[in-house]
Amino acid sequence: MQDTDLFMELAGIAGVFVGFGALIAVRSGSSTEAAEVLGIRWLVSVAMWVVVAALTPVIVSRYGPAGHEIWLVCSLVALATWVAVLVANGLTSEYRQEVANYSRARILGEEAVGALLYVPMLGALIVVVLGLVPDQEPALYFTAVGLGLFLAGLALLMMVFEQRRPQAASGPAELPATGG
Repeated sequence: MQDTDLFMELAGIAGVFVGFGALIAVRSGSSTEAAEVLGIRWLVSVAMWVVVAALTPVIVSRYGPAGHEIWLVCSLVALATWVAVLVANGLTSEYRQEVANYSRARILGEEAVGALLYVPMLGALIVVVLGLVPDQEPALYFTAVGLGLFLAGLALLMMVFEQRRPQAASGPAELPATGG
């Protein structure tokens, strides 16, 4: 497979996003806000999806399939992994708490914005599975992985902007007495 290095680089970039998500989680301490926990979990989940999706063609190509077979297997793995990410995140108490706290309009608005990335990402994988444009399957798969990486980057950016600022001290710090 000719794009091995490219997929390895995408997996590496997504791995950095996972690291940043973990760093933010550690820096935040034991956050109790559902939105913050959910954001970190979503970032790490999407970035791990990119790692899996980017490494799958590299691994599968070692077993010999070529052409439509390799992209079919990779797309099925990517779609199954995406479903697992959605189910795993949807079953968390933080997700249920956030859905209960949000208005229906806000949830629909966020889903509409997400659809700008999800629909073409998942659509590209479905087109590959259906074998509709065999000559474009590597490009479609790469597009799906690239959109996933963009989605992870967007999640990281949103987390950075939503981070709580450290609370200011209530008064000036008192200097210790030094004596005489």
